Amino acid sequence: MTPELILSRVSRRPVRILMSACAVAIATFVTYRVVPVNMTTAGFVYLLLVLVIASTWGFAESGVTSVLATLAYDFFFVPPVPAFGADKTEDWVALFSFLATSLIVSRLSATIKQRTSEAVSAEQSLRQAQADLAHVNRMTTMGELTASLAHEVNQPIAAAITDANTCLRWLKPDDPNVQQAQDAAARILKDANRAADIVSRIRLLFKKGIAQQEVVDVNEVIQEMFVLLRNEANRYSIYVRSDCASDLPKIMADRVQLQQVFMNLILNAIDAMKAVNTGREITIKSERRGDNDVLISVSDTGMGLPAEQADQIFNAFFTTKPQGTGMGLRISRSIVESHGGRLWAENNSPRGASFHFTLSSKGGAPE
Repeated sequence: MTPELILSRVSRRPVRILMSACAVAIATFVTYRVVPVNMTTAGFVYLLLVLVIASTWGFAESGVTSVLATLAYDFFFVPPVPAFGADKTEDWVALFSFLATSLIVSRLSATIKQRTSEAVSAEQSLRQAQADLAHVNRMTTMGELTASLAHEVNQPIAAAITDANTCLRWLKPDDPNVQQAQDAAARILKDANRAADIVSRIRLLFKKGIAQQEVVDVNEVIQEMFVLLRNEANRYSIYVRSDCASDLPKIMADRVQLQQVFMNLILNAIDAMKAVNTGREITIKSERRGDNDVLISVSDTGMGLPAEQADQIFNAFFTTKPQGTGMGLRISRSIVESHGGRLWAENNSPRGASFHFTLSSKGGAPE
């Protein structure tokens, strides 16, 4: 445990000033009685003490420490000893130089501490604002998918109802068939779990909070988003195909944020193919790159990137959709970059576009 950590736990200023005086007394006793040192070394010890107190508490405490240290320095180390005052002009200069240096160091250290604290606070506010913006983007997107998600949840519920009726028929008193009834009950349980999983994933996307990194299987996230968005793709007769490598390394990432990236890219691909009459297809591919990296691609056979504006698609508020916010791709790139990866896009031949992004198993930038 460092001295800064110990001192940082003291909150009341009078107590801090008293502790500063005690620190000066201890430093004086050690340098004057226990391990006698010369005038230069004593000045360095006092200056170091002032620096520690200034960087931990602030200017008021370090200022008091500077004055007390100057008095102790004069009394015990500046000739005549022990007495206040100095015999030589150069000793007076050294004494006042020590006091001025201590106060300057106190002011600078306290200022650096304050600026650092303000920078940390600003960074935390920025992260919170980014998290709020990403949350709004998820809410907007999920609102647009309400009908598709309701259909997705309704499917296993309808299947469970059908299996329940079947189970009741097999349990009729006149001709019961226990084995068939057990099979129907097992299917009910499976359908109920499937519905619960879908609801759980939807609730996770609605969750608001700061990013929390965990070990994530990218292929598992792809499958989760496939389940949530397949009905939206079916509405527009779009075939979704996945090509996932089996040897991918697990990555450190925020699961909800990765789901948001996939959701934005897949929905953009669906939108790009609404005006295409034939050959509507989305391909989601994952592959290993090197020892630690994963490359994910989302490709479509839609209209392709906007002509002469391909370099603007990741800019905030740029959109080609009448009802678009222009934030989906900007947020997606920010999420990928915060995980230490890169997101880019390119046109396909003969038509369509591909969005690629990389992720590293070593994790991204610190939160």
